[in-house]
Amino acid sequence: MDPEYASVKGRKRPQRPQRAHREVADELRARIRSGVLRPGQRMPTQARLAEEFGVERGTVRQALRILQSEQLLTNVSKGAPATVAVAAESAPTGPAAPPLPTTAALAPRIATAFAAEHVEIDAVCLTSVSLTLALGESLRRIHAGQLKPAKIDVRVLLPSRSITLAFPVPVGGRDGTGDPVHERWLAQRNAQGQVFRHNLLALRATHGIDVRVSFRALPFTPPVKLYLLNGEVALFAHYTPARREASADHENLETYDVQGIRSLLFAFERGDGPRDTAFVEQSHRWFDALWETISSELVLTG
Repeated sequence: MDPEYASVKGRKRPQRPQRAHREVADELRARIRSGVLRPGQRMPTQARLAEEFGVERGTVRQALRILQSEQLLTNVSKGAPATVAVAAESAPTGPAAPPLPTTAALAPRIATAFAAEHVEIDAVCLTSVSLTLALGESLRRIHAGQLKPAKIDVRVLLPSRSITLAFPVPVGGRDGTGDPVHERWLAQRNAQGQVFRHNLLALRATHGIDVRVSFRALPFTPPVKLYLLNGEVALFAHYTPARREASADHENLETYDVQGIRSLLFAFERGDGPRDTAFVEQSHRWFDALWETISSELVLTG
């Protein structure tokens, strides 16, 4: 198969929908309830959060005010960073924990994986948005000196730009004159992939960590997302299509789309019973087979 070369025009942040503040609030809420952000801990500055999520500071402030109204944050202002409320509830994250939204389940699992000397992450997903968001806490802990892996290997399988996606798609189908929904997905896939890769590769210069990040393109739309961590943990979620409204080319469109960051993530761990062990092993075989056979090279360029 021919290599796939995809680009993102310009260096400006992608335009975000008006609901971006709710998406930021959802992610921060998940970090608080999963224990990634602990009671009494100061939040990152609004400037850092704006940079991480690719939004304006005003959007971050709106998100923080939502969490303050839910009594999850205190001291929300334009000045000092907010603080996680002491009474904020934390959700269990151990092997026996119930399934949680991707935003709540993935970050602490990745942080645990980054405690290893050699970190190995394999992922099959529609975009790398969840990976990029979940990586933030691990990067913070590396920069704080709390984690120091010697080597990081990441492989990510994403849908090819040239296929007819099952989702997201316009409800009325494509009219043959271009597909703004597809273009928006492609721009997001490329931009998030570049951010994810850049954040990891930067660890070479800052911490001397041996980092390798590779992407390959799938010839189909994955109906599920899968994360494999250090050969020991498999995290699995279904992509469930639903009718949604989306903005593309300054107009509102009805689409069939999925909410990947809210998909319930089921955890399977090697050694936690024969079924879990078998699921982890078979998931690795499935991923390796896709990587080595029907996928093609995907180069994200800017």
